[in-house]
Amino acid sequence: MSAVSLLNPKAEIARASHSLAINISAAKGLQEILKSNLGPKGTMKMLVSGSGDIKITKDGNVLLHEMQIQHPTASLIARTATAQDDVTGDGTTSSVLIIAELLKQADNYIGEGLHPRTIVEGFDLARQKALEVLEQVKVPCKVDREVLTQVARSSLQTKVTPELAEHLTGVVVDAVLAIHEEGKPIDLFMVEMMEMMHKTESDTKLVRGLVLDHGSRHPDMPKAVKDAFILTANISLEYEKTEVNSGFFYKSAEEREKLVAAERAFTDEKVKKIIELKKKVCDGNNKGFVLINQKGIDPVSLDLLAAEGIMGMRRAKRRNMERLTLACGGVAVNSVDDLLPENLGHADDVYEHVLGEEKYTYIEGCKNPKSVTILIKAPNKHSMVQIKDAIKDGLKAVVNAIEDKFIVPGAGAFEVAISDALTTYKESVKGKARLGVAAFAEALLVVPKTLAQNAGHDQQSVLVELHDAHVATKKLVGVDLKTGGALCPIEHGILDNYRVKRQIIHSATIIASNLLLVDEIMRAGLSSLKG
Repeated sequence: MSAVSLLNPKAEIARASHSLAINISAAKGLQEILKSNLGPKGTMKMLVSGSGDIKITKDGNVLLHEMQIQHPTASLIARTATAQDDVTGDGTTSSVLIIAELLKQADNYIGEGLHPRTIVEGFDLARQKALEVLEQVKVPCKVDREVLTQVARSSLQTKVTPELAEHLTGVVVDAVLAIHEEGKPIDLFMVEMMEMMHKTESDTKLVRGLVLDHGSRHPDMPKAVKDAFILTANISLEYEKTEVNSGFFYKSAEEREKLVAAERAFTDEKVKKIIELKKKVCDGNNKGFVLINQKGIDPVSLDLLAAEGIMGMRRAKRRNMERLTLACGGVAVNSVDDLLPENLGHADDVYEHVLGEEKYTYIEGCKNPKSVTILIKAPNKHSMVQIKDAIKDGLKAVVNAIEDKFIVPGAGAFEVAISDALTTYKESVKGKARLGVAAFAEALLVVPKTLAQNAGHDQQSVLVELHDAHVATKKLVGVDLKTGGALCPIEHGILDNYRVKRQIIHSATIIASNLLLVDEIMRAGLSSLKG
């Protein structure tokens, strides 16, 4: 009888082999769900929420976030895999598969009487060796459009259809290269994602500027302006109430009219100063003038601006105000005293696009923009969500390649290389720990096996061919999903992120080791303080 039962008779306990069986069955369950999603040939999953919303995806991160997982061990593995995605942007499915496979391989030895601690020691040695192999096989990567395109394509093809992945690859790479500055960290918040339920997925495009989700507020204002000066302002152009409780006292209607006129004149003066700046920079040429204001513009001020042919937008979002100066140049102005020509930005084309009841304002043709917009178009909601998730992963993959300065061959080549290296290495490991190294070597092969299986090829024959090709050529070889044979991933442009692979080896080994060392599961916490 467990000691916990004496302390808490209601406690639920699973001991030794039973607790290990619970953990392994949870990992196997998750593996079975995600296995068919791996790689470009993976299948989709349809998630239906309680309210009937549909989400079609093969992104492991989305699946693990959206699924209701009640098993505590499965939930732990899912949280580890989603943390992997949060840090590196990819590798969720691989992480789950490798954790489950490590536990399955370990279970074979534990069933024969080997102590879990011995296997964990072997796993630790194998992890260190795997990281050494990773350092040997990584390939230096320059900030080169061709290489970054291959990295983005490898990531996107595992999330969406090949045709759409090909289209999105160029969009993602150009977006990152636009905001990349040598020697500075890349801030992906400078890539705005604007959703527009319109046309098809292949109409998704990169706008080298901004797309705002509102338009001008006056019918007489120009709807399109070419070669425009952009004034980014945070000036109140409307009548405001005082911040302190105060009152005006007047004796007659004339005095009241004077007070109203004085208040109006205060706002009008600000508008006139903006109009003066417009005349100063636009007189004698055909240039346009656009005012984008973070605060309000009242109807009278809009009339004055419209009469001068100024396109005015009010209540712009703060994040767009920050991006505007990065995209168009210029300085955000907080006072009418700072209205100087050198504080203005510039765009070749500013125009309004009306879609149903929604208005969008495009600001395009910015010179050397440091903030860009990816305009996501799709005919329905679930396609839009799927594309948005894929673009986020693609952006992260390109940024990782630039920041790591290294890439790793994909298509399962890296896992095959480690497995072969560990098979040789285990001969030098003394004692039973070598069984842990052997289990680790076998477990990593789950990635090439699953890639082959999802493409409709026989797992074992593909593995044999990969091993033979690796021994014969001494090069890294991966799975050719078309033929089921071996290919050189670098020549075919199948590249993975260095940090993703490193993180998978670290996190999968630690989680699998911790789960193997669990010899008792107790549900004996405080159920509730009420009653």
